[in-house]
Amino acid sequence: DKMINWIKSNIEGDRIIWIIAIVLSVISLLSVYSATGSLAYQKMGGNTEYYLIKHFILILLSFIAMWFSHRIDYKYYSKIALIGLYASIPLLIITYKFGLNINEASRWINIPIINQAFQPSDLAKLSLIIYLSSFLAKRQNELDDIKTLIIPFLWIGFICLFIALTNLSTALILGATSMLLMFISRVQIKHLSILIVFILFCGILALITGQRGKTALTRAENFINKKDIPFQLEQAYIAVSTGGLFGKGPGNSNQKNFLPQSYSDFIYAIIIEEYGFLMGISIIVLYLVLLLRGLKIFIKSERPFGGLLSAGLSFALVIQAMINMCVVVGLLPVTGVTLPLISMGRTSQLFTGITLGIILSVSRKNKVEESYV
Repeated sequence: DKMINWIKSNIEGDRIIWIIAIVLSVISLLSVYSATGSLAYQKMGGNTEYYLIKHFILILLSFIAMWFSHRIDYKYYSKIALIGLYASIPLLIITYKFGLNINEASRWINIPIINQAFQPSDLAKLSLIIYLSSFLAKRQNELDDIKTLIIPFLWIGFICLFIALTNLSTALILGATSMLLMFISRVQIKHLSILIVFILFCGILALITGQRGKTALTRAENFINKKDIPFQLEQAYIAVSTGGLFGKGPGNSNQKNFLPQSYSDFIYAIIIEEYGFLMGISIIVLYLVLLLRGLKIFIKSERPFGGLLSAGLSFALVIQAMINMCVVVGLLPVTGVTLPLISMGRTSQLFTGITLGIILSVSRKNKVEESYV
């Protein structure tokens, strides 16, 4: 009884979002353990549990981050969003110039002392969505005037540009999320088209000057012409096509031994190989339910800031998940985005926890406000 009472008083907000986060984390632990087994065996002198334990600790930390951020009144996030944005720009430039180079892209800065790789684009993404939600909520009566929109347009363009220098796919997801936020805030279509042109301009600038220009163009060209299928995609296709309806069973993947990034960008392929097509579909359904819950919070929210915040963060998470899964099954060209809540990540996992925590904070406040009505 004590345990149940503690859960009721300490774990608040939308219960279904909590359940989805737990279910996806369990799937994540099982599939990461399987995908990293042979890698850990080679690199860690036979200790096959090494990455599993490391990943479990990260998941635990992300749930702690989720819990803390869901206990904070979401209104406080708007106060720190601008600080996050101002901090992001120098961090993104430092990453571009001096970041850790992993797979031909400098997306990480190593944090000394704790020796963890940190991805500044995560901070920029979260800060921009919070800032936009706050701005659009405060200025909802002035959004017909293009002059009102100049500053948020510049923020979106610059942040997307600096992220795109090293990570084009994340910049595109953020650009799309920003557009959706503007759209549901009833910004006029003619003004949105100016934003689209500006984002595309920043994207082209990033392609010309950034690290990923050639890679992105080659991947897009190969995808359109269906030639030169990259090795990792070929392995992912084999994994997906041999999984069948129910899969080969936990730990029985053959492709995990050949597929690069099988525990991060391509983990969805290993899941389908081991647990089958039905599990693949179930994961898509879980993400869609997560989006629906986030949008339900948006609809129910009395306060525009909370509603937009919940919608924006839900869009960002689920668009990323859908893009990752589309890449694995060959519906989109290869991108470097992970599968939120499932891929083995570094600090990105903590940011996913914080993101869900903020959505839960909005839903918690909605419930409190409803009970007063």
